[in-house]
Amino acid sequence: MPGRKWERRRRNLTYLLLFVAVVLVAAFLYERGARVRLLPEAIATDLVSLAGYTAASFARMLAAYTLSLLFAVACGTLAATSPARERIILPFLDIMQSVPVLGFFPAAVYFFVRMTHGSRLGVEMAAIFLLFTCQAWNMAFGVYEGISTIPADAREVVTSFGCGKWRTFLRLLLPSSVPKLIYNSILSWAGGWYFLIACEIIALGPARYRLPGLGSYLIKTTEEGNLAGTFAGLAVLTLVVLAMDLLIWGPLSAWAGRFRYEFAAEVSQQETRLPLVFVGGAAMARWIRRVFRPLTRRIRLFRRRLSRWARREGFALARRIFSPVTLNATRTALSWLLALLALYVGVRAGLALARGLALPWPEESQKIPLYLLLSFLRLTVAYVLSLAWTIPMALWVGESPRVSRIVTPLAEIGASLPATALFPLIIVVVIRTAGGMNLASVLLALTGMQWYLLFNLIAGVRSIPSELREAARSLGLSRWMTWRKVDLPALLPSLITGSLTAWGGGWNSLIVSEYLVYKDQVYSVKGIGSLLDQATYVTGNQQVILLALAAMVGTIILLNRFVWHRLYALAADRYRIEG
Repeated sequence: MPGRKWERRRRNLTYLLLFVAVVLVAAFLYERGARVRLLPEAIATDLVSLAGYTAASFARMLAAYTLSLLFAVACGTLAATSPARERIILPFLDIMQSVPVLGFFPAAVYFFVRMTHGSRLGVEMAAIFLLFTCQAWNMAFGVYEGISTIPADAREVVTSFGCGKWRTFLRLLLPSSVPKLIYNSILSWAGGWYFLIACEIIALGPARYRLPGLGSYLIKTTEEGNLAGTFAGLAVLTLVVLAMDLLIWGPLSAWAGRFRYEFAAEVSQQETRLPLVFVGGAAMARWIRRVFRPLTRRIRLFRRRLSRWARREGFALARRIFSPVTLNATRTALSWLLALLALYVGVRAGLALARGLALPWPEESQKIPLYLLLSFLRLTVAYVLSLAWTIPMALWVGESPRVSRIVTPLAEIGASLPATALFPLIIVVVIRTAGGMNLASVLLALTGMQWYLLFNLIAGVRSIPSELREAARSLGLSRWMTWRKVDLPALLPSLITGSLTAWGGGWNSLIVSEYLVYKDQVYSVKGIGSLLDQATYVTGNQQVILLALAAMVGTIILLNRFVWHRLYALAADRYRIEG
């Protein structure tokens, strides 16, 4: 018991230190980033420009996803294979996913735009970074969940064969994370499209840049009330999502069934098919190997000669250069350099925070606790509504391949639609005729939460070994009892992971659900998201932004730390699938 209490205190201290570090860095970046000046770029709304805008947005999405994939595999694996690393990485992921997209604007402006002197390349890098923040965190959690729930007997088999770390990663850890990684990749792409508008319109105080792309096109047509242009943009987005599902995500989802834990696995030919892009890539790779075979032989011969030289001469030279004395001196110098750099950044960040939070505070800061509570209540309602339909839908989709082929593409389209594209429908149907702006805000927040739950639950259903269902049927259990005794307990880890990421998506969705602009008319409701929007795009008040972000991030950290992670640890320990 004393050990567990000390472990909880140490983890809580880690969360506190990381939270303080994030606030300090945010204050520093807001102060420095606000000095950047950018020239606005005109966005055309004709159909000819739409094709180029779509290609540009897709390229940014692809670059961000590549970075997110590498980050997720590395962080998720490191966290799941070491308790010491887990204590650092999981709090870091929690804090990062709790920061809304608007909170990353200072880092994007300072590190990319300012460092490149306001060039177009810097703005492109900033947009890719912002898309990365919409994609990476839930993918990392998916990898962590897939590895941390590996059955004990599978780990024992790998250990008994004496596999090294690299072989264990390739043969056990990475395949175990494939189902969760694929479904979270679908979510990441959908989340990227969802927040594309915020990522292509970068604003920080007086600095503002509208990057040409599909997101900028949609927001401009929406603000102008150009329904034809908005529908054209949505049609193009829908075609892109359907093409991605047909060529990539659909086959990959079926292929992920190969990595489900089975005691006597039989995988059909349909389940193992690879995406057409991968098949074509494999054929192209074989042709390239045949063409460049002579060159590769010469390279291989050169590598062998270099290796023999390294064994004879290189190692002796390295031992002379990298002696223990030299290594210790270098390590000491680097440690002092990093310590001095951290001290410098900490002092500058502390001064920036003191200036940013200097009294008197604006009147809006007094409304933050009330607005935070109102936003939390709206998200709670949206979360309950999400659970009401995603759990039965996931059970239905996970058990029926026919239903999956129909529902999954529709879900991907729904998850990819930017909330701003729904503004005309929301304003006409909900605000003016039904429950007003509060109901509209709940429905828009629902679009930012429900898909995280649905895709995580579908992945959880498909990861249940079929032998468990067969055993339930052989015992004469009804369909309801099978769901209750087999499916729902096995789904709990996926439900908790989906809930954690869903709440992160819900907090992010507040920036578009509580503050709407349509035909130059503003529709808003009291909430922390509305407050952040006005402070970022209207008033440019850095004090309000910092205080609101700190309050939001602190609330999310407390919820994740004391609710979701404790529930996940309980579910993973009690309902782990064992052979």
